Amino acid sequence: MTTHKFDYFFKLLIIGEATVGKTCLLLRYADDSFTQNHITTIGIDFKTKFININNSVIKLQIWDTAGQERFRTITKSYYKDANGIILTYDISNSDSLKNIQNWMKLIEQNAEDGVCKILVGNKCDLENRVVQKEEGEKIAQDFGMKFFETSAKSDINVEEAFNCLVTMILEKNQKNSPNLNIVIEKDNHKKNKKKKKFKC
Repeated sequence: MTTHKFDYFFKLLIIGEATVGKTCLLLRYADDSFTQNHITTIGIDFKTKFININNSVIKLQIWDTAGQERFRTITKSYYKDANGIILTYDISNSDSLKNIQNWMKLIEQNAEDGVCKILVGNKCDLENRVVQKEEGEKIAQDFGMKFFETSAKSDINVEEAFNCLVTMILEKNQKNSPNLNIVIEKDNHKKNKKKKKFKC
């Protein structure tokens, strides 16, 4: 059993319509893997990842939510504890972008005020683009979010998007709680020892 020391523990939530690639984003970021033959998320699932950003060791618990309407009563209970939220749409599905407004309403109703969030347009490797990048940028700007286009399949901007959100949370946390307390936990996860200076 490995003993881990970390400075911060953050919970992230990935939300968006079904089939926009939320699970693929999680697998790419947490495990650096990709598969097109995964089972649709039922309810909610999570993975854990340790990262080092700006000399702080951070434990992430990243929750992957089901996009189907019938699961939203289950998943919305997880909003309140989230430190950061990734709103996701599919650049080949215009309805998934239009519904970002509905997901924003769920955040407003269930999450803490001022929760950190970013907008991600996934599957940017596809040739059958329906949503232009400028449309995603406009929605993000309207809601005061940072914006990324990503591809879990081609590993484009996935790490950058997640690390940007974590950096936002970290800076907010350090501003509100400048006195740092080291947290010690025993578990079987392997700590990512790579140290990075990251600026979002």
